[in-house]
Amino acid sequence: MIYKDRQDGGRQLAEKLMKFKDEKPIIIALPRGGVVTGYEVAKMLNAPLDIIVTRKLGAPFQPELGIGAIAPNDVRILNTDAIRFIGISKDDMEEIIQRETKEMYRRIKLYRGDLPPLDLEGKTVIIVDDGLATGVTAGAAVLAINQMTPEKIILAVPVSPIDTANKFRKEVDEFICLSEPPDFFAVGQYYYDFDQVSDEEVISLLEIARKNNI
Repeated sequence: MIYKDRQDGGRQLAEKLMKFKDEKPIIIALPRGGVVTGYEVAKMLNAPLDIIVTRKLGAPFQPELGIGAIAPNDVRILNTDAIRFIGISKDDMEEIIQRETKEMYRRIKLYRGDLPPLDLEGKTVIIVDDGLATGVTAGAAVLAINQMTPEKIILAVPVSPIDTANKFRKEVDEFICLSEPPDFFAVGQYYYDFDQVSDEEVISLLEIARKNNI
């Protein structure tokens, strides 16, 4: 399945999520691309939209190589085998974590301003992204949100590799994915338009959602 763009992916995803509408869910999107997808879901379900900012931890000199992820509430997921294989010292790893933590909170402030996060206690929470690859940042988001004691956590994406999907089926109450291709290479290959989403677009969508009570 190939989507026209993130909005198209979000609208198709929302159709599969309509069964949760009566539970009055809260949509939590992962910036940046996930906010575009999540906005469409929130609009169709008439649900509040918020964000959770996570950060991938990249290896020194190879930042594209993910060795873990962080999320708010001191959530850390570390690939200890990769860290050991590359030979990253404890001090270097801590430096990477502190740098990415600083950037994570900078983005939270940028996107949310002074508004507090939505209260998720006892709620049905639908985490939305535009797609998963390894799923490490989504995994960090799930752990962080779980600390907020929601009633139920659903992770919903338009596309994911099969092995990542199978992993999340064991970690959330329900995993919704429209396409799990066996020949997965990258999320972007399943979108005709997968241009980078700007910070300004994220902020604008969040502001529109708040003004329209979605």
